[in-house]
Amino acid sequence: MEKKRCSWCGKDPLYIAYHDKEWGVPVYDDDTLFEFLILETFQAGLSWITVLKKRENFRKAFDDFDYKKIAKYSEEKEELLRQDAGIIRNKLKIKATITNAQAFIKIQKEFGSFSKYIWGFVDGKPIINTFKDLSLMPANTPLSDEISKDLKKRGFKFVGSTVIYAHMQATGMINDHVTDCFRYKELS
Repeated sequence: MEKKRCSWCGKDPLYIAYHDKEWGVPVYDDDTLFEFLILETFQAGLSWITVLKKRENFRKAFDDFDYKKIAKYSEEKEELLRQDAGIIRNKLKIKATITNAQAFIKIQKEFGSFSKYIWGFVDGKPIINTFKDLSLMPANTPLSDEISKDLKKRGFKFVGSTVIYAHMQATGMINDHVTDCFRYKELS
């Protein structure tokens, strides 16, 4: 019998693997939190599958998501990224990635890690939602509004409330697997 999954992952093997192994798994590692933040930033206005299909290209283009390197990117590197057909070549999102890497490092210095900062909004523990259907799931919440506002105040770009809610879902700050999905019980 086939496992019951959240309907958003459809039949695409890449989407299914992402759903089954990554989405909603609590992430406390700064490197992975940064990777997801960058991917969510580029996803704004596009479908997640578009970003997933380009993920390895992003990894190569952005030095394995090394925020210390990204924070020091030159205008020449920015120009190379704008020419890279393997990624989403949005000038503002590329610039935002560099700005966000710099802001990410500042948060690490202030809080000891980005993980301590971001997980502090949920007292270090995932919020377990109980949505029976995808249509009931919000695109954002008062909490994602609050985090978005705080990140913007700290200099981050392209971190609207919807992007932050998606980041919270992806990194397991929220368990938003629908209740009849096999991953819901595994992650609750």
